[in-house]
Amino acid sequence: MDTKRKILVIDDEADLTQMIGYQFKAKGFEVQTAADGLAALEIVHQFMPDLIILDINMPRMGGIEFYSKICGTKGKPLYPVLVLTARANIKGLFQDLQIDGFMVKPFEIDKLVYEAELIIKKRSQQAPQAGLALFKGPRKICIVDNDQKTFDQLGNLFLNADYTVMPARSGAVAVEKMMQDVPDVALVHLGLTDIPGDIVIFKLSQMSKTMDVKYVLFTSKTALHDKQVMDRISTKTGILTFVEYNHLEDLLNTVNEVLSS
Repeated sequence: MDTKRKILVIDDEADLTQMIGYQFKAKGFEVQTAADGLAALEIVHQFMPDLIILDINMPRMGGIEFYSKICGTKGKPLYPVLVLTARANIKGLFQDLQIDGFMVKPFEIDKLVYEAELIIKKRSQQAPQAGLALFKGPRKICIVDNDQKTFDQLGNLFLNADYTVMPARSGAVAVEKMMQDVPDVALVHLGLTDIPGDIVIFKLSQMSKTMDVKYVLFTSKTALHDKQVMDRISTKTGILTFVEYNHLEDLLNTVNEVLSS
């Protein structure tokens, strides 16, 4: 790394904090630690971290309260935040917050370091150059569809067009996968069985890590839609293109156009 990046680790588990700090220092990071949100508030603005690794359950001041105190007037945190928690079931709580990453304990330390470096690179001045370098390889698409037949046909179609395909068979899986590995474009079926496709796109477009992904919402022309659903779609942000297709090739052509625009 050309310049020393700064990590603030906030967690009341001393052994874990020490291990995380050691790994990041070995990678050339400058590391500060705090045992809870109150202690972190005393140093965060002076330290000005490139990333905050934030536990949720801590004494005196927990992660959610600390998060609220480092947000600006528009509700966006002043620093990138990667949330750590032992409770995987509260992940949905953070889908409406502008966090950059989410990791469930226990985790592999190498994966945490990789995720942190990815977030910092995306938020730093080096991000545009990194994006150009990545785009020279195969374009990465996340296909979100719970219909097995359509999903298989779309996967083969995009693989044959030299895309790298990330499969997601539900809206919840799509959110989790794209937070871990950000694609260039996401092709999301409107009629998902767990979360409507337009809602999935809306949530992802509000999260800082995935807000720059190009989103295409699709459905077949033979599907029936009521007016309320269509009105809801028209008011959602994040949906770059909505396609009612006759042939699956229509979707490939649309994605190609979206990425070239």
